[in-house]
Amino acid sequence: MPFVQYLRAVGARISVEGLRKQYGARTVLDGVTFEVGEGEIVGLLGPNGAGKSTTLSILATLVPPDRGIVFVAGHRLPDRARAARGAIGLVPQRTAVYPTLSASQNLDFFVRAQGLSGGRAREAVDWAAALVGLGERSAEPVERLSSGMRRRLNLACGILHRPPVLLLDEPTVGVDPQSRERIFEAVTSLAAEGASILYSTHDMDEAERLCSRVILLDEGQVVASGTPAELVRGTGMTPVIRLRMSVTLPDGWNPDIFGARVLERSGAELALAVADAAAVPTLLMSVARAGGDVLDLRLHRPNLADVFFQLTGRALRDRGDAGAVAGA
Repeated sequence: MPFVQYLRAVGARISVEGLRKQYGARTVLDGVTFEVGEGEIVGLLGPNGAGKSTTLSILATLVPPDRGIVFVAGHRLPDRARAARGAIGLVPQRTAVYPTLSASQNLDFFVRAQGLSGGRAREAVDWAAALVGLGERSAEPVERLSSGMRRRLNLACGILHRPPVLLLDEPTVGVDPQSRERIFEAVTSLAAEGASILYSTHDMDEAERLCSRVILLDEGQVVASGTPAELVRGTGMTPVIRLRMSVTLPDGWNPDIFGARVLERSGAELALAVADAAAVPTLLMSVARAGGDVLDLRLHRPNLADVFFQLTGRALRDRGDAGAVAGA
């Protein structure tokens, strides 16, 4: 099926095939292909420098691709970039608001930049401010707001025109738990109203919570894509239980549980892989029959970070990345 016919069949708002981008001799994106449908939140995951921000920049019409087929809201890029821009809401990682103006003044400025005026502009500002929970802080200068409130305002400024396509680049970096929840609620609400959302992050907890599908990007290439559950199942990884006991179990002890196997034994500490976390009670009974009391139990369910490590041999989130700015 020709690619354009495929787009019509799946109803994709964002469609990328064979996307490639180079800066000099450095290849930033190499054959990236994916789509985002109406009402979907799709996570774009990868460590710093994986190509996430470059992908968003191309979709936002800020950077032209070197090769590949790119459609946004039915408009092919870069040829129809001007027509596509009205359908796009971009929320960059760096807060793009004016610090000396109040939140309300920022919203008033950006709503007019979107071509709205009069009652439509007022309605849009009130709606966006309420969605992200700016409340009584709207009148304060942005420079006096917390980082979490600035992040909420950043999101509000990007959605004033209710775009059908929303591009989010690390929207919760450095925010407090309350602001994180409010941003999550806003993003979920926008998707429920039909927005197609590409959510760039290297936080697997966010992706597993928000995204119906995820795209794992590494060194400019898609290493895997699918639902979080599909990706975990595809690796064959199972939950791991770590036990610390009062005594060392006998050398011949083995769990009498189907699908369980010992991974590590070190004195009174034990690590086992189990087919299902529901086997924990049976496992504890087996340990008790062998004469051991469990002092500590830790259950680790495989997640997207484990998937990424198994596929690439590298961590999804590099050490020290907590406050880092996303790379290319």
